[in-house]
Amino acid sequence: MPYVKNYGKTEDINFLASAKFIAFTEEVSDSGVTANEHGRKVVPAGTVYPANDATAKGILFHDVDVTEGPQPGSVMVEGYVIEARLPAAPTAEAKTAMTEIKYR
Repeated sequence: MPYVKNYGKTEDINFLASAKFIAFTEEVSDSGVTANEHGRKVVPAGTVYPANDATAKGILFHDVDVTEGPQPGSVMVEGYVIEARLPAAPTAEAKTAMTEIKYR
């Protein structure tokens, strides 16, 4: 994974509602990701993975920079989250698919 300078990101939003969770490593795709103002393609923490639909497996635990191509990322598959703090609310289909994610 290439070294990337942090371009002024000063805070991470905590979307966890519990200290207990289970996460696995998955490959995060770069397709469909738009570059930010610094020219970096970053998939933000809290994004439903791989898509916000019936194919959902979990929620990205950390930001993943996919500027240089697909990269490994931590995907939470079990735990409690604060839905209002996610970058985009999970759809009904995504919630049904992610059976071990609970929302507060």
